[in-house]
Amino acid sequence: MTSTTTTPPQDRPVRVYADGIYDLFHFGHARSLEQAKKSFPNAYLLVGCCSDAVTHKYKGKTVMTEDERYESLRHCKWVDEVIPDAPWVINTEFLDKHKIDFVAHDSLPYADASGAANDVYEFVKSIGKFKETQRTEGISTSDVIMRIVKDYNQYVLRNLDRGYSRKELGVSYVKEKRLRVNRRWKTLQEKVKEQQEKIQIVAKNAGMHRNEWVENADRFVVGFLEMFEEGCHKMGTAIRDRIQEKLRGQQSNNGSSLFENGKDDEHEENYYYNEDDSDEEYYEEYFDDDELNPQSKRKD
Repeated sequence: MTSTTTTPPQDRPVRVYADGIYDLFHFGHARSLEQAKKSFPNAYLLVGCCSDAVTHKYKGKTVMTEDERYESLRHCKWVDEVIPDAPWVINTEFLDKHKIDFVAHDSLPYADASGAANDVYEFVKSIGKFKETQRTEGISTSDVIMRIVKDYNQYVLRNLDRGYSRKELGVSYVKEKRLRVNRRWKTLQEKVKEQQEKIQIVAKNAGMHRNEWVENADRFVVGFLEMFEEGCHKMGTAIRDRIQEKLRGQQSNNGSSLFENGKDDEHEENYYYNEDDSDEEYYEEYFDDDELNPQSKRKD
């Protein structure tokens, strides 16, 4: 590989090319494009974005479609031109077709399409047309996706509240009810804590003895919990009855308790409930959630 760098043209804007996937376009992407645009005093920035077909083949599924990714790039102020359906590996024909003087990207090696783990940018580096940019630490498409996965339940509840159906979100009937009960339980915990603090303030202002305050606080909290437990039991019974009704319906239609092909054709979901399970086991499973038991080759 040569260590020399091609001399940039002086009589016209330098045509700089940057490429990538640009899924969930974020400020890390924008900063890399800013560096590419500012790599020369007078630069024209072309940005290539790989299609869905190429991306899914060499990298994996994207969140945004190719058209959405193209459009995101067009709205970045550093970009002068977007090249759709960009190739995974750059060759001489592509450079000549778009009159590209330099290719800008970070210096990390990215696997090409050969399967031999060769660097995608090996060719442009060898001919002295590679301009290195720096990645922005702490932000990437993968990081954004991991944040969503980490707080998955909260995002599901938020979208349910906004009017999305559980089927649109890929959530079963039982999962939806479980999430809602868990949220109510968390809200209840916060209200109990709030009430305890209020009682403590009142007791302090009234000069109430500590033991007397504890006795009254416990009485209020227990009463509050009993009300919640009753409502929770009713919801659990309703869920159990619905599951049992669905199973009985399938048994009468198919002569078996097993769904054909392992799924319910009408609702595309499986519900299983063992009638021998005790209420204690049922609710243990129902409330078994991280929210209640916190201990329990790429291109960008």
